[in-house]
Parts: sequence; C-alpha cells; structure tokens
Amino acid sequence: MALIDDLKVKAVELTQAGMAKSKQLAEIARLNLANAGENDNIRKAYLELGKLYYAERGMAPEAGYTALCEKITAAKINIEENKARIAQIKEEGSIKDSDLVSSVETEIPPEEPVTITPPTTEDAADLADEEPTQNS
Repeated sequence: MALIDDLKVKAVELTQAGMAKSKQLAEIARLNLANAGENDNIRKAYLELGKLYYAERGMAPEAGYTALCEKITAAKINIEENKARIAQIKEEGSIKDSDLVSSVETEIPPEEPVTITPPTTEDAADLADEEPTQNS
C-alpha cells in the first residue's frame, strides 16, 4: 500500500510541477505577444512621425533627412509619371479600366489629422536609444 501511496504523491507532484511550468510558459507567451503589440505601436508611431515630418519639412528638410525626403519626392514624381503614361496608353489603345486584369493601388491615402503630444525629456532619451524594427 505504501508503494501506491508514494506513486500517488509523486503523480500529484509531477502534475503540479507541470501545471506551474505551463502557467509560466503561458505568461511568457502572453508577455511576448504584448511586446509584439508594443513594437507595432512604435512602428506605427515612427511611420506617423515620418509622414508628419515630410508633410511639414519635406521640401526643406534638415541635413540628416535630406536623402530620405528626396527619395519620397522622387517616388511621388515617378508615380505621377507612371499614371500619366498609363492614361496615355489607355487612350491610344481605347482601353477601359474594366479591360484591365488587375490594378495596383498607387494612390497615397489622404492624411488624417494627427495629434502629436510632445515627448518629455525622459521619453526622448528612451527613443534615442532605440532603433525602429521592420516587421515584414
């Protein structure tokens, strides 16, 4: 009988240890998921910050931002040139939009008003230490 009681005690101990480990793993998974969500929030904020900067300073950026602003401006010019060429080809060939197999959306959606709260000195120091991540 003592052997059976010992086996029961060991089974209970193993079950409790397994449950504790499962709870720890579940909490780690939950925290990793929360971190992924926060990284997504950071990525979206960086994107909005970049859009806002380009809208306000894109034509006269500070030295460190010139190359990136020029890339955006050049891409916008290319899009407009491509649209003009598409329109010309459609006109020459009497092609209607319904004749196209598929179209790629090239319109940049209109900007929604963004409310920016200035960061505190502490926030700015934290952000300066971080680099944006790309989730693709």
